[in-house]
Amino acid sequence: MTSTSVIVSNRAQNGHHPVSNVRPLRIAMLSIHSSPLGELGTADTGGMSVYIRELSRELGRAGHNIDIYTCADSGRLSPELYLSENVRLIHLGIGYNGHVSKSTLFGHLSEVFLSLEEYVTRNKVCYDLIHSHYWLSGRLGRLAQDRWYVPHVVMFHTTGVAKRVACGQEREPLLRLIAERRLAHTSDLILAATEREKELLVRYFSVRGEKVGVVPCGVDLERFQPMPRDLARKEIGLSDAQSVVLYVGRFSPIKGLERLVAAASHLRSHRGLTFLIIGGEGRQTRSSAELSRLARRASMEGVVKFHGRVEHELLPLYYSAADILVIPSYYESFGLVALESLACGTPVVATRVGAMDTLIQDGKTGLLVETPSPRSLAAAIEGFIVASPTGGVSREEIRATVLGYSWSNVASAVIQQYESVVQPCCRQR
Repeated sequence: MTSTSVIVSNRAQNGHHPVSNVRPLRIAMLSIHSSPLGELGTADTGGMSVYIRELSRELGRAGHNIDIYTCADSGRLSPELYLSENVRLIHLGIGYNGHVSKSTLFGHLSEVFLSLEEYVTRNKVCYDLIHSHYWLSGRLGRLAQDRWYVPHVVMFHTTGVAKRVACGQEREPLLRLIAERRLAHTSDLILAATEREKELLVRYFSVRGEKVGVVPCGVDLERFQPMPRDLARKEIGLSDAQSVVLYVGRFSPIKGLERLVAAASHLRSHRGLTFLIIGGEGRQTRSSAELSRLARRASMEGVVKFHGRVEHELLPLYYSAADILVIPSYYESFGLVALESLACGTPVVATRVGAMDTLIQDGKTGLLVETPSPRSLAAAIEGFIVASPTGGVSREEIRATVLGYSWSNVASAVIQQYESVVQPCCRQR
């Protein structure tokens, strides 16, 4: 097996490629703490949920059968839902209704596995592959790997040690750090979304580079398209704004939102400038209250606007309404919102995290902030708002730089990675 630093040749600009000629696979996709139907922007629902939903849809279209197992929202939704062709979402009930915390799930993994085994046995399902997302699912996948004798693919999405190193405010539990290191060595394959993330996995977990396959995230190119800016702003009630700086994502320390609020305070002299913050779980949460307090302290209440969470299908309106998207994160394993923004023709200002080096053509489709201080962020934002460093690059030209990142291309590359562990296993049977 070799690492694959895929895919995205712009020869595939229509985004429709056959996923693979491999025989149809039956895949157990594990996402126990977060559902692909969860509310994006809330604590446990972000890019990973989009990734699982969109990747599964493309795999299903190609004839593979995907069962996604989760404990999130158990008791509130049907035990079994068809999300798309050949894709089922299966809720593993463990005696809780609604949200189940990560710490609760960790203490009940054996119970979750019994629920999983009961479903598999009752329905006489045999899988060719387990694909676990996040470390909690990886622990469950490890139990299934031992019982089912099939390959186990792990995608961490983020790692606790990388979060700790990048942001001291992130207090990841020791049990997560230990579990991730063990999973890195016991799994058959690790998937990473960037070469940067692969390097971190090799460094922190002392695994061979050949064990880590690199496949980027994708974007729905039909959904995320440029819209007329004036119409988009009118639709979301920002028609009077002169310049709009957008943030989309969860409210957690690793996202660097306090740096963005501080950057806004350095730009207070720019009249008509609006910072639009999308995400969070409502004004009553601790993270939202803290950010609002920071905005008040900086006298930026009228400039920094907390809009709350927005449904995924409505995000193209917000990307199209913005002059720029800003990603002030300390750490990202990829940074899916940058890809969505660029697909809508909106440039991105970002710290050097995740896939930003690859996605952003510095000075053309965005700017990379070398020293991620609030003042540096403010200078980069000001550069776009005042000087327009893209030099008149059109929204269509910006979009063209990411046309190779269709989910069908991503699914093709993921299947190649699956084949690298499934085929040797099949030959041994």
